[in-house]
Amino acid sequence: MNLGDHLIEQTDAFADLVKDANPDARVPTCPDWSLRVLVAHMGQAPRWAAGIVRTRAAAAIPDPTEADPGPQREWPEWLHAGATDLVKSVADDPDVEVWTVVGPRPASFWLRRILCDLVVHRADAAFTAGKPYDVAPELAAEAISEGLRLFEETHAQPGTGETLLVRPNDAAPWRITLTPDGMTAERGGDAADVVVSGPARDLLLAFTRRIPPAAVTVSGDHALLERWLANIGL
Repeated sequence: MNLGDHLIEQTDAFADLVKDANPDARVPTCPDWSLRVLVAHMGQAPRWAAGIVRTRAAAAIPDPTEADPGPQREWPEWLHAGATDLVKSVADDPDVEVWTVVGPRPASFWLRRILCDLVVHRADAAFTAGKPYDVAPELAAEAISEGLRLFEETHAQPGTGETLLVRPNDAAPWRITLTPDGMTAERGGDAADVVVSGPARDLLLAFTRRIPPAAVTVSGDHALLERWLANIGL
């Protein structure tokens, strides 16, 4: 997967959704944000990450309410420039170690992180603008994988061996195990205490609380799924 190409493509698709929408509309899936703040975040985040890659230094997580995306007519160009800045910064040395929220990682970490964040926030933009949202199964699956990896590293959700199977009908499944030391996730598997299935797009939106769990198919231990969803931060 060419992360840089996908980041530019998804950024331009996001820009197309917001360029004519009401900038003051509340984002229904991020109710504390207006559309303008959502746009500010998606222009600010890649620039912030690009700065980390260039300087190899840690940087405080920026507040999107403090970013100024400028006039709405300039949003597409401003968003595209931010994504391009990150792609070019990483392309200079994608394997060099830089600061990240989970410790030192290759610079390419930030391409994947910003891309996966954008895949979800593009849904927020679509819902706000009253437009349809779709995403390629491979991108939805990548966003789920990336979220699970981050959750493994940043959150301890202990258990006693309970298992969950996330089974898209258009991508390979994930088997999640809750152990006394936290959560582990691996691709593959065909059985678990609870099985969650549906298109990768819908699974991503359910896990990120953009749609209710009832929108996907659940079989097995519903209480286990509810407990897991209450603790994950995808």
